[in-house]
Amino acid sequence: QVQLVESGGGLVQAGTSLTLSCVVSGRPSSVYTMGWFRQAPGKEREFVAAISWSGGRTNYADSVKGRFTISRDYAKNTVYLQMNSLKPEDTAVYYCAAGPRGLGDSIFLYDYWGQGTQVTVSS
Repeated sequence: QVQLVESGGGLVQAGTSLTLSCVVSGRPSSVYTMGWFRQAPGKEREFVAAISWSGGRTNYADSVKGRFTISRDYAKNTVYLQMNSLKPEDTAVYYCAAGPRGLGDSIFLYDYWGQGTQVTVSS
C-alpha cells in the first residue's frame, strides 16, 4: 500500500509562487508515475503534471506549461510541484497521485491519492 501526504498549500497573491510537496511512503518501489491533479469547486478533477519516478520524464497540462515544474527527490521519497506566476484560475484543491504506468492525464491511470491541499490565489 502506498500512502501520499501533500503539503505546502495556502493563500497567495496572483503573480507569486508556491511549492507543493508530496511525501510517498509504503511501497514506493511499486510506483512508476507520480502526478498532480487539481479540482476547483463545481469542476471535475483535472490533470496538472506527471513525472516518471525513475527517469524523470515529465508531462504537463497546457494550462500550466511554462509556469509549473514537477520534480522528485529519491532520497526523500518526495515529489514537488513548483508553481510560478500563479493566477486566480489556479485556485483549487491540489492532489498528489501515484500509479504503476504511463505519464497520462487520466485519473483512471492512478491508483493512489493524497488527501489534497488547498491553493487559493487572490487577484
